[in-house]
Amino acid sequence: MTSLGTYHLPKGTSADGPYDLAITPESAGWAYSGLRTLTLRPGEEHALSTGENEFLVLPLNGGCTVAVDGRSFELGGRTDVFSAVTDFAYLPRESQAVISSAQGSLFALPCARTEQKGHSARYGRKEDVPVEPRGAGACSLQVNNYCLPGTFDAERLLVCEVLTPGGNWSSYPPHKNGFGCLRVPPRERSRAWGRVYGTDEQPMAGPGQDRAWLICDDPAPSRVRDTWQAQFVDDRLPFEGSRQR
Repeated sequence: MTSLGTYHLPKGTSADGPYDLAITPESAGWAYSGLRTLTLRPGEEHALSTGENEFLVLPLNGGCTVAVDGRSFELGGRTDVFSAVTDFAYLPRESQAVISSAQGSLFALPCARTEQKGHSARYGRKEDVPVEPRGAGACSLQVNNYCLPGTFDAERLLVCEVLTPGGNWSSYPPHKNGFGCLRVPPRERSRAWGRVYGTDEQPMAGPGQDRAWLICDDPAPSRVRDTWQAQFVDDRLPFEGSRQR
């Protein structure tokens, strides 16, 4: 049996150049998914060449301007991940982008390897991001669904953000300190968890024709799920800034 430590990348061990966290398909042993986090100080900018990947620019705090392929997107961002969902930008394969921030910001840059060309850079409105409370009782959590099929069509990339209220159970205790990462073995799926300030940023991708959630439950904890039927979702969810108005 493989220990969890084999897949846990503690804070600082996966930093690379300007990135606080840099997980590529090659470094993780996957075929498709990757995740980077980027901190910009006030007035800084970062040039990003997407190469054979498609990316999201997803503000974790602060906002930015994304200039890409002759277009410019203003991302209002947010104060922090618990205050609101955020708008975001989609960067297609073989794009040249410059991310700049007047006030300073922290970003997640989830990505997926793709062979498909011809997509255009796009802006994602925060109002269109589906927000879903899940679980019950101390197992309650909130999922913010960015880049889902039918709501924002990328080629391969699926991205969600998982938030857990303070004091609630978390599935992934080894990586609670910012910028750590827990990677899932390739035999399970090409999926990454990057823990940043109390939230899990999860990029997922795969080779199927349809971009669908191919998730199945481990039967071992099914008895825990059975107890949810007698409990309510934590009334702190969804977080106030994430409520659909």
